Amino acid sequence: MAQRSGSADLPLHSGRVPRWLGERMTRLGAVITEAIIIHYGRDELLARMAHPFWFQSFGAVMGMDWHSSGITTSVIGALKRGLTPLSGELGIHVCGGRGKNSRQTPEELIAIGNRVGIDGGALAQTSKLVAKVDSAAVQDGFDLYLHGFIVTDDGKWVVVQQGMNDARRQARRYHWHSEGLKSFLDSPHAAIEGRGQGEIVNLADHRALASRSGQLDLLASLGPDRIVREVIALDPSRMRKPSAQPMLPHLIMPDHHDVREEDVNMRRLHGTLAAAADRGPKDFEDLLMTPGVGARTVSALAMVAEVVHGAPCRFSDPARFSLAHGGKDRHPFPVPLKVYDETIRVMKSAVGKARLGREEELQALRRLDDQARSLERYVTGPDFKEIIAGEFRHSHEWGGRSVFGWEPPEEEGDRPEQGGKLAP
Repeated sequence: MAQRSGSADLPLHSGRVPRWLGERMTRLGAVITEAIIIHYGRDELLARMAHPFWFQSFGAVMGMDWHSSGITTSVIGALKRGLTPLSGELGIHVCGGRGKNSRQTPEELIAIGNRVGIDGGALAQTSKLVAKVDSAAVQDGFDLYLHGFIVTDDGKWVVVQQGMNDARRQARRYHWHSEGLKSFLDSPHAAIEGRGQGEIVNLADHRALASRSGQLDLLASLGPDRIVREVIALDPSRMRKPSAQPMLPHLIMPDHHDVREEDVNMRRLHGTLAAAADRGPKDFEDLLMTPGVGARTVSALAMVAEVVHGAPCRFSDPARFSLAHGGKDRHPFPVPLKVYDETIRVMKSAVGKARLGREEELQALRRLDDQARSLERYVTGPDFKEIIAGEFRHSHEWGGRSVFGWEPPEEEGDRPEQGGKLAP
């Protein structure tokens, strides 16, 4: 039985993804997806897409705002653009999106079903029902505006959809996974991300079976006398207590836009940086043979490798993954485009050779991730402010760019300040 796997707070952010970042997110998202499928298969990719912590970290490593609701839209959009040309080869299809794109999901699923030989009509009904459950059966104050449906050639699927509450400036993301799903109205969610709002109406909870049955009974025998009798018969002291809800991981995405040290697991970050310094010269000179790949690119690749190989417990601090390629709003630092492009180039080379049976480069990335986990148990390193200061110091050299423009050379005496412009 698919169960709710966690929740998280997602502040609403306005704005858009600039083209220069969106195109890179498309390429990096697609090649990371390919690497996961090559190593672990399509089922594992679906399981990760249904995990809210991994999903947030995936968006952060691609340069999106590490904590905001915009990650959902940008990740679904990037995967749809990047994986559609590869759908025949990989056997995975991304449908839907935001606004009018979400309403086209049933038609897209029917077309895919006709093309690959699965029941597209049933998938279209599933898409409609999943959206209806989260908009009507779960009445939590969030209005759906995004619906992404990821389906494989063998009919397995994940749904990632999101609602917003303008008054609270918050978003809630809902994750569904077909694996083990027996009922759409018996605790079907793989995860729901969002701040607790107190008591809500949730007719999709398994404890609401008696309520659903009672409502159907009342509808079947409508009449004021019967309804009055049912109301009089209600006695709170005699009502059966609901079964205990298991404790679930809760990812809290703060309102502050800057990345702070308390948002990052420094032990893991130091392990990643140390592994990049240690394994980089060995693997990337001897195996990848990619001249020009420097230490900074290896650090970014170490975080990408963790997204490919890391266990669920590794993604409790999505902010850490924003240190791979920064963020479009200059948090924690401007996107280093030269590093980003090198990451894409190395990943594409590794995945391309793996398709031909030569997995040395992908295995080098895996060793990088293994080394990080080993080193983090005892290694130390610079403090968070020093790491960020170093990123700003080299930002111009590494092609730093944000929605504010290109990063200028740092003048002597300047010091970095997250967001906005450099402060004297």
